[in-house]
Amino acid sequence: MSQIAKKRFAVGASMMAVFLGVMVAIFMPLFEGQNGLDYLDNLYNSISKGSAYYIPDLKEKNKTYAGRSVSLSLAMKDAAEAERAAKILTLSGGKTSVAGTTVSLEGDLGVILEACLADSQLMFDNDGAALSKRHQMGERLAQYTWWTILHAMDKDLKRGKKFDEAKFVATVKKKGVECSYNYYRVEPQNIGDRWGVVVASLAFYVLYTVWYGFAVLFMFEGAGFRLEH
Repeated sequence: MSQIAKKRFAVGASMMAVFLGVMVAIFMPLFEGQNGLDYLDNLYNSISKGSAYYIPDLKEKNKTYAGRSVSLSLAMKDAAEAERAAKILTLSGGKTSVAGTTVSLEGDLGVILEACLADSQLMFDNDGAALSKRHQMGERLAQYTWWTILHAMDKDLKRGKKFDEAKFVATVKKKGVECSYNYYRVEPQNIGDRWGVVVASLAFYVLYTVWYGFAVLFMFEGAGFRLEH
């Protein structure tokens, strides 16, 4: 190995050592008691929560479905899930009966979805205690049960060729129930308040990636490897 090659390899090895040292630091709880990945993950979740707030728009659109009566047969995973679904739907203005894993539902679609969105609002506001108290079950379990209810409603509405209603139910499930569940206990932040951290993290990501690439390049070139065209 020539002197130039040795020097190039040494530079690459030094850069790789720095890269690994920074990586070790990233996985240490140096950022408000969290490691770097968890800190940034929580930061971007909190920033994105505000832009994922669809509930007011869904409530407005739901007014179109007020007064639309539905008679549905909802297939649940098991008998316990069916009982939970019936309990929530009864409290939400529906008339239900349970036979094994199937819940028969009659009611006003708009009223039922209004109750679902009210629960989703509580979940989005991190008020799990109120949601848990209302349904006498864990807040996550209650919201998951809403997801299974809407999933089953979507299927049965499609079987009955009520595609408009099915589409809106699926939208409520995705933008109301899923969003509120996924962002539960995340405190929203305005990106304008944390723009410095956001810019610094993105710049660090680019620099860190390029640094690694050059470290590998110098080490391989120092070891005598060359790319041929």
